[in-house]
Amino acid sequence: MKRLQRRPKYSAAVSTTSTKTHAFSERVSSYQNGLTTRWHRLPARDQLALAVLSVFLLLFIGGYGGYSVHQAATESKRGYQEQVADYFWLRAQAGNIDNKVSSAATTVNGEADMPPASRINALLSGSGIADAQVVAAGDLVQLSFTHPSQAVVSTALGKLEQQGWQFTQLSMQQDTTNKSIQVQATVAL
Repeated sequence: MKRLQRRPKYSAAVSTTSTKTHAFSERVSSYQNGLTTRWHRLPARDQLALAVLSVFLLLFIGGYGGYSVHQAATESKRGYQEQVADYFWLRAQAGNIDNKVSSAATTVNGEADMPPASRINALLSGSGIADAQVVAAGDLVQLSFTHPSQAVVSTALGKLEQQGWQFTQLSMQQDTTNKSIQVQATVAL
């Protein structure tokens, strides 16, 4: 009895690809053999010189590449930090921008500007300070209020400065019993 043997079926595309791959690998190996032969024909002194030169070039190229990558990273970090600083500066100036836009809108609509005492009272109310006593005295405005939070008080006073008010007198005292802050100030535009 005769055994049947299986023959692998190769498609034309597979045989063409393997032939091309085989031809390329033959070319690479012949080139590599040629370089190896030339290397062995060189005197030992020239082989050492080429090896040292190759190591130097690799270190120089690697060092320069590392330096340029480091410089690019430093520039990128500096740019990022500048953008973050600009963002926080703009965020801090948002109170000025919004108030200038709203005051420009009221003058565009033809409404009369609010008196200084009313503007300060509205600003304090918007900052979370209720029951502030605000009195206009000529070009000056006197204000007095009490609030338990230092953060709210400093924010309100900061907004007054952002609006262009200058403190001619400022007195802040903390009540020892309930820890609230009493503020008395005189401001001028």
